[in-house]
Amino acid sequence: MGIGAWWHWLVVLLIVVLVFGTKKLKNMGGDIGGAVREFKKAMNDEQVTNQDEKTGKTIEGEVTQKTKQ
Repeated sequence: MGIGAWWHWLVVLLIVVLVFGTKKLKNMGGDIGGAVREFKKAMNDEQVTNQDEKTGKTIEGEVTQKTKQ
């Protein structure tokens, strides 16, 4: 009979559906899923970039300013 009871969560879910509506919840779920996918993609891109730096590949570019340190 604690906070982990299944019927407590059923009541909370029912209240959330009544407040927000199913269409808005579906849209929020899609937005959250898209954000998670973009985050995972960015993390994979970062890992690829780090691996390229470790292999010592040369990056071509043009020097526009030269400063002495």
